[in-house]
Amino acid sequence: MKWIRERDALIAQTLAFVQSVTGRKEEQLPTEPAAVPPPLAVEVTPVVVIEEVREADQPPQAAPTPQPFQIPPPRGSGDFRSEVQARVANFRKHQERFEREREEFCQSTLAKVRDAIHNPPPRPPAGSSGH
Repeated sequence: MKWIRERDALIAQTLAFVQSVTGRKEEQLPTEPAAVPPPLAVEVTPVVVIEEVREADQPPQAAPTPQPFQIPPPRGSGDFRSEVQARVANFRKHQERFEREREEFCQSTLAKVRDAIHNPPPRPPAGSSGH
């Protein structure tokens, strides 16, 4: 199976990397060579360690302190009161308009019903049932 060989090659490459970084052999290497078949054509790439170099005359700069969240100042009581009064007045206008429209609809519906009661539509003659 090809994936087993690729896995074993990856394990061997990882162990080689760990040994090169730590400079010592790992104690947990497999003791039985038959348990893990040797990798086939493993390509080992050299690892280059890059260290950060700082100039000695410049101290490390601290991160800028975050600014606190700006909360808007509370509104004056007169401003709040006038806003509430305006909203209540607007609400009352809407309620009055809805009531006026309901009354107009009711009046027009009642007028149609009264008209239908007082002026019933003519009935078709009894002899012409269409059969």
